Amino acid sequence: MLTKKQHEVYQFIVDYINEYGYSPSYGEIAGGIGTSSRGSVLKHVKALEEAGVIERKENINRSIRLVHNPQMQEPVGVPLVGKIAAGKPIMAFEHVEHVDLNCFFSQGKPAFLLVVQGDSMKDGGIYEGDYVLIQPSQTARDGQIVVALVDGYDTTLKRFYHSTQGTVTLIPENKTMQPMTYSQERVQIQGIMIALIRRQD
Repeated sequence: MLTKKQHEVYQFIVDYINEYGYSPSYGEIAGGIGTSSRGSVLKHVKALEEAGVIERKENINRSIRLVHNPQMQEPVGVPLVGKIAAGKPIMAFEHVEHVDLNCFFSQGKPAFLLVVQGDSMKDGGIYEGDYVLIQPSQTARDGQIVVALVDGYDTTLKRFYHSTQGTVTLIPENKTMQPMTYSQERVQIQGIMIALIRRQD
């Protein structure tokens, strides 16, 4: 288990190699982590070497080489693209920021986050302010919770069902609200909910 400072040193080395194509000197690492002690840097570098995440040649500057370690993967940013209605439909996606969910949900597959607004899914345990992780898809199976674009303009988070009569029904998880049925051509599936994230503040 690496310490916070060792993680900082490791990340500086990774970023430096990605930018310049070769490893930083010990002096550059010291400057990068805000210390004047090269001895301290060497101590951290040796700890990283012992942890198996880097290799280096003794007493040779710029000899650090990264070693693949699945526990030290680079952060994977999942785009937080906007808010999603769990009440009345609202305007569709607007990119906001990236949220790091490395090795947690996405597993290398494309995904994006939406923030839930409204209470139409509360009986299903999805509350206003929750984050839902969405995997892009143009199709869905009956019973899946989807991001649906209605009439090319409004998006909503609902449980999806389709009928053989060519209609799509979007069902809220709120006993006070009624299902919404549309002709199939009015509804475009944009993604399937694969995870729920709730902050405990």
